[in-house]
Amino acid sequence: MTGSAGAPEFGAEFRARFAELVAWRRDVRRFRPDPVPDDAVRECLALAGLSPSVGNSQPWRFVRVSDPDRRAAVTASFLRCNEAAATTYDDARAAAYRSLKLAGLREAPLHLAVFCDETTGAGHGLGRATMPEMLRYSAVTAIHTFWLAARSHGLGVGWVSILCPEEVTAVLDVPTAWRLIAYLCVGYPAEEHADPELVRHGWQARLEAQMLER
Repeated sequence: MTGSAGAPEFGAEFRARFAELVAWRRDVRRFRPDPVPDDAVRECLALAGLSPSVGNSQPWRFVRVSDPDRRAAVTASFLRCNEAAATTYDDARAAAYRSLKLAGLREAPLHLAVFCDETTGAGHGLGRATMPEMLRYSAVTAIHTFWLAARSHGLGVGWVSILCPEEVTAVLDVPTAWRLIAYLCVGYPAEEHADPELVRHGWQARLEAQMLER
């Protein structure tokens, strides 16, 4: 259905389904080994490319990581950083931290590294003279769009942030001006849960969104 200017109209049924999609966008760490269809990946990336970006700069750079040695090096970085993070907590919280599964690097059939090209000339610098970090925020919008698109295909995505960005950049042999924003594990979930894993395992409860009045 379209409106008078040709723009689509999204009714109550669509909004309800969209809310359901957002609610089921979980951070997945447990994957089945089934391969991810290439056409699904291409469709999700095409939708990610429609994301908003500052000055239409489109600074996101997706890198598919297939080489076993590179994957192993990324996993090694995770293990080092994960253990270092555990030591920052007191004994009880450290034990709780170590009990969590925080990545599906070994199980996920598809690995995607997402970078922000901080030297892109696209957009001619519009909108980022005073807030240069908007380039990175733009890359995050593409990641979130990809995540929702993947969920619509029945795929799960896990965002691994417990990594050394410089190590991953070197391992993947990408330009040094590319800043690592996310390392994504993608595949079909081995489990389906409506609640976030960190809620389910008692790490942190969901907080209600707040809006201040000024």
